Amino acid sequence: MKTLAPDVLDAIFDAGEDITDYLNPKSAVKINATQRISLDIPAQMLKNLDREATRIGVARQALIKVWLAERLDIISS
Repeated sequence: MKTLAPDVLDAIFDAGEDITDYLNPKSAVKINATQRISLDIPAQMLKNLDREATRIGVARQALIKVWLAERLDIISS
């Protein structure tokens, strides 16, 4: 396995070249793994959420994810 600086690897990838020689599958970590949850919320809140999602043209789930990510970034800062 060859080693490169991250910016060089990015440039190779962005150019559409094969970067598999630079990757170590044994140390690969899956990021963004998801876990399903169940959430009970009041019906009116759900209507408001759907209205806002429709207004900005995204799915309900996408809107919830964005709002949660924004809130958690504020808290963890």
